[in-house]
Amino acid sequence: MTRLLIADDHPAYRRGLQLMLADAADIDLVGEAETGERAVELAGSLVPDVILMDLRMPRLDGIEATRRLARAGSTAAVVVLTMFEDDDSVFAAMRAGARGYLLKGAEQDEIIRAIRAAAAGEAIFGPQIAQRIIAHFAGGAGSTAAAFPSLTEREREVLDLVAAGKGNATIAHDLMISLKTVRNHVSNIFTKLQVSDRSQAIVKAREAGLGGASV
Repeated sequence: MTRLLIADDHPAYRRGLQLMLADAADIDLVGEAETGERAVELAGSLVPDVILMDLRMPRLDGIEATRRLARAGSTAAVVVLTMFEDDDSVFAAMRAGARGYLLKGAEQDEIIRAIRAAAAGEAIFGPQIAQRIIAHFAGGAGSTAAAFPSLTEREREVLDLVAAGKGNATIAHDLMISLKTVRNHVSNIFTKLQVSDRSQAIVKAREAGLGGASV
């Protein structure tokens, strides 16, 4: 029996998933969370095998919740189930530790198959997401993972958006963090890259292959 936790801030969608999973006798829905913080709490107390994780939730987004679960040593396999299919969201979720990524338009069979695969230790991605991943690495973008090893995952995300020409306010909106936090990250990036301003950071980042996010 696979123990499942659903993390999504929309009650109607959680109810829809309940009905969708009712036919799967080997999946036991042990809990629901309406925020990322609650998902982390319940993962500790309920010990699910799989967590279906939305990305956009109040108080703590799904990517940061996934990152905290990994840091805490959780054995739950996180499968992202979201409306967002942009490269930034996909690869941020993968870097945080997600083992799967599906879009909310996925059919019942696809979602159930993903839960079972994640519980078995497999990585599972919806067709659209798999195509993005293939295109990403076919274009050589995967080689940027080794660039700037002194940066944290979040700092790398911020630098990628800076290199794409986005301002601090836009970055704060895209990553769902405060403007002050973005400024702190940018300051840390300048120090670690040993640059004095934004333009120098952009040059270094683009030379390393970052900056692929759409402006």
